[in-house]
Amino acid sequence: MAKREDYISWDEYFMGVSLLASMRSKDPNTQVGACIVNENKKIMSVGYNGFPLGCDDNCFPWERKGNSEYDTKYPYVCHAELNAILNNAGAPLNGCSIYVALFPCNECAKAIIQCGIKHVYYLSDKYKDTDGVRASKRMFDAAGVSYTQLSLSHKEITISFDETLV
Repeated sequence: MAKREDYISWDEYFMGVSLLASMRSKDPNTQVGACIVNENKKIMSVGYNGFPLGCDDNCFPWERKGNSEYDTKYPYVCHAELNAILNNAGAPLNGCSIYVALFPCNECAKAIIQCGIKHVYYLSDKYKDTDGVRASKRMFDAAGVSYTQLSLSHKEITISFDETLV
């Protein structure tokens, strides 16, 4: 019997883990996950966007707009990339790659650079014209962090919890 030919690529696998992690986000507008992988294709950490530990997500705003920034989600939400970096069990992340659906903001770019991640794989660059993303790319270029927008052959991966399929 020949091996299966329709298996997913490594990029699809790690981006799939990132997207699965994003499903833990309670943000009503934007769900983002991140998956950090070392050179040996070992997952080092995952994260998703949400409030910090101990901050009850029922007591903080999820709105994008409010009377002031204080009344929006923005000063409180920890982005997926930063959560993945902070969730790491302490192993060095030097030389690792990070998979994330949205191109990282400038704050996450700083953390990515500082912890030694060397490559960013992403799906969407919808905020490419914002100052924050332009600053991210400027910092990545200066620090030698490469970034690649993925174009994957599998447009969808289905996960089923039906035990009869195993």
